[in-house]
Amino acid sequence: MDRIRWLADRRAEVEREYTAEGPTYDAYDPATPTHRRFVAQLIAGVPAGGSVLDAACGTAPYAGLVLDAGLRYVGADQSAGMLDAARAKWPGALFEHVGLQELAFEDAFEAVLCTDAMENVPPEGWPPVLSAFARALRAEGHLYLTIEEIDPAEIEAAYAALRGDGSPAVPGEVIEGDTAGYHFYPGRDRVDRWLAEAGFRPVEDADERLDGYGYRHLLLRKG
Repeated sequence: MDRIRWLADRRAEVEREYTAEGPTYDAYDPATPTHRRFVAQLIAGVPAGGSVLDAACGTAPYAGLVLDAGLRYVGADQSAGMLDAARAKWPGALFEHVGLQELAFEDAFEAVLCTDAMENVPPEGWPPVLSAFARALRAEGHLYLTIEEIDPAEIEAAYAALRGDGSPAVPGEVIEGDTAGYHFYPGRDRVDRWLAEAGFRPVEDADERLDGYGYRHLLLRKG
C-alpha cells in the first residue's frame, strides 16, 4: 500500500473510533490541572467580546470556560459523534464539522486552542495545520497547543514493528495501544522548527508527566 492511501485509512480509523466514543466520552475528563491553567491563561489574554477557536474540540470540555468569560466560542472537529455530544451540552455555541487539515478560517480569532489532538496528525500535516492556526488568528493572537510524548524506546519499537509488517510508516508513527488508530510523535526539535516556520513565538512551555505518557503544554504568540 502506498503512503497516501495508508494515511487516509489511518485517519478514517481515528475518526471512526472517536465518533463511536462520542456518546460516552465525557465519562473521562481529559483536562488535567495543567490543561485548565493554560486554557485560563489563554482566555485571560483575549479582549472583551473576542473569539476563541477550539480546534479538534471533541466534546468541548473547555467551551464553558470560554463562554463564562463572555467570549465567542467556535468548536471544530472531524468527528460527527464528538460534535453531537458537544452540541447537546452547548446548544448556543457554534460548531463546525471540519478536521484540522481542512481548517480555512482567516483573521477570525484572538485565540486558538488545540489540545490532545496533534498526535493524530501525520508529519505531512503538521506544517499545514500550524499555518492554518496562524491564518485563523488575528495579529498578536495566541495559540495553546498540547503535544503528547511517550518513551522514545516505545516509539522505536512501534516503528520497527510497522516496517516489519510492510507498512509505509516513518519514524515517530505508532499504531498500537491507546492510539485511536494512529499517533505521531515528532520530537521537540522538529516541533519547535515547525512552529517558528509558521510564525509562532513561545510564551510559556511546561512539561506534565502522567502514567506512561506526558504532555508538553505550549502557549505561543503569532508574529
